[in-house]
Amino acid sequence: MFSSDFKVYNKYSNAVYEILTNYTDKIEKFSIDECFMDMTGCLLNYTSLDEAAREISERIYRELGFTVNIGMSSNKLLAKMASDFEKPNKIHTLYKHEIGTKMWNLPVNELFMVGKKSVEKLRAMRINTIGDLANTDRDKLVKHFGKFGSQMHNYANGIDDSEVIHLRQKPKGVGNETTFSKDISDYNKLCEYLHGLAEQTMYRLRKENMSATVVAVKIKTNKFQLFTKQRKLQVATDNTKEVYEIAKELLKEVLEKHSLRLIGIRVDGLIDNDAVQISFFDSENRDKQKKLDNTIDKLKDKFGYDTIGKAREIKKNEL
Repeated sequence: MFSSDFKVYNKYSNAVYEILTNYTDKIEKFSIDECFMDMTGCLLNYTSLDEAAREISERIYRELGFTVNIGMSSNKLLAKMASDFEKPNKIHTLYKHEIGTKMWNLPVNELFMVGKKSVEKLRAMRINTIGDLANTDRDKLVKHFGKFGSQMHNYANGIDDSEVIHLRQKPKGVGNETTFSKDISDYNKLCEYLHGLAEQTMYRLRKENMSATVVAVKIKTNKFQLFTKQRKLQVATDNTKEVYEIAKELLKEVLEKHSLRLIGIRVDGLIDNDAVQISFFDSENRDKQKKLDNTIDKLKDKFGYDTIGKAREIKKNEL
């Protein structure tokens, strides 16, 4: 028997949350050891959601010393169900086309939100699996369970329209980082990754209607040495190009002859844009860049975050 220590639980719960904020701003704390993450528009630096999930899992183990289960799907219900599959240290998917093979054969008591009393009633109706429940007439369930019968029927069929409910608090800083599958030492190649990280970081910052007064670059070598270099700005900015150029300079200062396994960018010292004072001498250039950033942001919002990045890759591959 081990005594519980809520302070320790809370400490590590908050530490996991801080790691997750490097990947998305839309995080809902479901319990002390569970979170929902909306990763929509946050995969510019990853080939797939699975790659991002593996990086998150590895980071939590490396930095905090324990394993996590991760469930991936198109809605909260199915992601939650997937996360409860085989443990420990697993990553599971449960998409719509997988419901029949991965979920319907499970006992009905394993369906999210179905309690002991409801299970007893369902079994009395010869409904023993989630599949049985999914294929039961909805009206019959409503007759016995009221509105909850309709909700159970939806859940058994993988239907859940609820959104990730995240607290809209002004961030103290915004950042993003990525871990490479193999060592990279080429400065130009690293700058390509840095550009993507800067784009995503500044896109998130502009969504908060804030500007930054500090830019920082973080690297981890293939020998797991961690280095950080930062620069305080004379004038706050939400300008992607400006932050990227500064980040490139910082990377060059800290890179030396290292081969890297991780690179990250972060902006801090955040202030509301309403309070930003623009220098008279560079206001014209900043206005032009701001219009460009805003145009790109609108395109990302309308057509998906990855649109601009993919277009850039197509152009590069055609050269």
